[in-house]
Amino acid sequence: MDYKSPNPLITKTVLNAGTKNAEFSKGTKVYFHFQTRACDDNGTVIDDSRKMGKPMELVLGKKFRFEVWETIVQMMAVKEVAKFKVDKSLVSGYPFVSKTLRDVGKPENQRQHHCCGLTLQNEGIGYADLNQLIKEPCDLEFIIELVSVISPEEYEKESWQMSEEEKLSAVPLLREQGNNLYRDKNYAAAAAKYAQAIGMLEQLMLSEKPGDEEWKALDQMKVPLLLNFSQCKLLEKDYYAVIEHCNTVLKSDPGNVKALFRRAKAHVGAWNPQEAQDDFDEALKLNPSLNAVIKKEMKALEELRKQKNEEDKAKLKGKMF
Repeated sequence: MDYKSPNPLITKTVLNAGTKNAEFSKGTKVYFHFQTRACDDNGTVIDDSRKMGKPMELVLGKKFRFEVWETIVQMMAVKEVAKFKVDKSLVSGYPFVSKTLRDVGKPENQRQHHCCGLTLQNEGIGYADLNQLIKEPCDLEFIIELVSVISPEEYEKESWQMSEEEKLSAVPLLREQGNNLYRDKNYAAAAAKYAQAIGMLEQLMLSEKPGDEEWKALDQMKVPLLLNFSQCKLLEKDYYAVIEHCNTVLKSDPGNVKALFRRAKAHVGAWNPQEAQDDFDEALKLNPSLNAVIKKEMKALEELRKQKNEEDKAKLKGKMF
């Protein structure tokens, strides 16, 4: 059944009717299988998403570089299969989209990168059929099956899809989710939530001038997240990650006792005894109420030192004999 397209350069033919109409808006996520054919005498198949292993995922309104797909999926119902013949003037960008999809999963050294028009003209983009399509453009036919349509409210957006306001609103929610996971002793999942929130704040900081009040406010919002992330990594015995993130806190807040204490514990785990002692001493100086806790940690550190010395002596003695 032919369908009257709003664009005269696109012709639609329904092959199988869909199960329900869909509502499309900015941010709607669509999944679809596609087969791309050249409109030549043989109907040459150029690409087939089923052979690539999974359906195409597209978020509407996010400036995907091949606008035709955004246009045609919005002419469809869920589970519908349709054929679209598209004029060559609208599909000049397809070879580059196809190259990107074909390169997914390939090792970096097997991908071809082209940085200038001269290289493109001389060497192409690494696939003979796509090079031919660039040299001799033709109408293309897309057979599309619209697998599913998910409204923006029905899925958790990735950070690149969010506005600055959405990112800022998401940070406390991610922190709370991380706290709940931490209470359940799911430290890896909690760390992932804290890291996600830290990443959003860092993206927001890129829009501000370092040192300005807005930048400082965002930087301060990172501190409790960095400390929570560090605590998760400490429990996972990822000591160098703890040291790195506590260093970040102490760079902006040199008197942060939690960061000093957690970095000290990480230095013990990484067997940097002098650095651990220095951090314990500084934490105690800043907060004398931690005297009992830090004395216990220092005693344990001293015992580890003695044990290490005894092991080293035993190894040396063994070598001598």
